[in-house]
Amino acid sequence: MDSKIQQLTETIYKEGLQKVREEEAAIIKAAKDKGSGIENDAKKEAERIIAEANEKATEIKKQVDSELKMAVNQAVSAMKQEITSLITMKVLQPPVKEIFSDKGYIQSLISTVVKGWLEKENFDLNVILPDADREKMERYFKNNLLAELNSGLNIQFSHQTKSGFKIGPADDSYVISFTDEDFINFLKGYLRPKSSQLLFEEEK
Repeated sequence: MDSKIQQLTETIYKEGLQKVREEEAAIIKAAKDKGSGIENDAKKEAERIIAEANEKATEIKKQVDSELKMAVNQAVSAMKQEITSLITMKVLQPPVKEIFSDKGYIQSLISTVVKGWLEKENFDLNVILPDADREKMERYFKNNLLAELNSGLNIQFSHQTKSGFKIGPADDSYVISFTDEDFINFLKGYLRPKSSQLLFEEEK
């Protein structure tokens, strides 16, 4: 009897132990499978992140290259314009300054403009002159344009006007400026494109 109980006990023990071992093996296997799955997921996620980072890096590189190219082109263009402007001014300034320093020429020009204006227009006229030339110009107007002074011509002197003269209706509705700067700016518009073409061999 005791032998059968012992045998039964051993059988139950062995079966229980086997079951425990099987469950242990299943748990270990599940853990390994799960770990393997986590590792695979981690690798896939890492690959995705790397691919995304590479894509962004490529986009950023393209953007930087484009912006750098644009900046270089703008800098070169600005430099060309600056060089062209400097050379144009070197060409224009001396002769224009020389013309406007010729007081006889300016007086003759004023006289022509004033007389032509008053012949065609019936409103009073203002002429604005450099304050530095006040004495000479007042004398010139009295000696040469006295009739016009008595017919609605008014002369003014300004510290802001450094050369040439400005002319317009007495109501100040508009003013036409004949200064060295005005002529230089006017001529620059014609000379600059040709200068740029000659300097940098640019096509029309």
